[in-house]
Amino acid sequence: MLWQISMFLIITVPLLLSVAFFTLAERKVLGFIQRRVGPNVVGYGGTLQAVADGLKLFLKQTIVPSKANRFLFLFAPVYTFALALSAWVVIPFDFGLVVADIDMGVLYLLAISTLNVYGIIIAGWSRNSKYAFLGACRAAAQIISYDVSISLILLGVVATAGSCNLTEIVLSQENLWYIGPFLPIFIIFFVSILAETNRAPFDLTEAEAELVAGYCVEYSGACFALFFLAEYSNILLAGVQCVIYFFGGWFPLLYILGLLPVCGSVWIGIKIAFVGFLFIWVRATFPRFRYDQLMRLGWKVFLPISFGCFLCVAYVV
Repeated sequence: MLWQISMFLIITVPLLLSVAFFTLAERKVLGFIQRRVGPNVVGYGGTLQAVADGLKLFLKQTIVPSKANRFLFLFAPVYTFALALSAWVVIPFDFGLVVADIDMGVLYLLAISTLNVYGIIIAGWSRNSKYAFLGACRAAAQIISYDVSISLILLGVVATAGSCNLTEIVLSQENLWYIGPFLPIFIIFFVSILAETNRAPFDLTEAEAELVAGYCVEYSGACFALFFLAEYSNILLAGVQCVIYFFGGWFPLLYILGLLPVCGSVWIGIKIAFVGFLFIWVRATFPRFRYDQLMRLGWKVFLPISFGCFLCVAYVV
């Protein structure tokens, strides 16, 4: 029990730091793409900007709207943030470096991503505001729609690896990463997690011209910070899932040739940084979809293709 608590702290503290500095990296990369400087005042080269933003948010007053349900209004961000942290307990950062190495790790992550919908719905409904509730309904429909495609894609990965255990999935890629034979599936998976994490070009839950800030509108101070941390934690979680399912987890790129030493946690960090850069690159490149386009892409394009790919994988296996 003490070992699991210490492991949870070892993972949680670096995770919160990673979320903070991922926001800084995103602003720097976006500034470079858009020919701007980005944060460069607080700290050397702007390195402490994320710390300053976090302190500013947590020191601000939390304002509760007069017509809101106070308990649900304050409960929603705490619930969402707790779910975002609990998903990391099954992530293997190296062989044996995992808090809970359960046999159904894939199903656990899918369940956590589904439970996130309740936090969003509670946040939107608790304030008695039509804009917030419409944003929450959009987010719920968006997450549920793309969860179906993600589940079918992961069924193909599980069928190939022969296990729902995340460590076993990584070990099955020791000689061949799944990104090679499953490249079309990975593209669908990557676009689907963009939609599930409400990232551009699928950030319809906070379309400024329609919903102001979606389910986050009227949240301030520590409550908004918890939503913000949960969102970016889910982005990093999506990145690490890409690494585990398709990029060989902790195995180095040239491990087969014996040219690089095995250093699992470092290699998985490098791969997560690469996938995170893809998230930022897509945000800076593509314009926002319309909501009907988003739904059509999920149900009429990705769902049939992912189901067909699963049948092909199941037949071959």
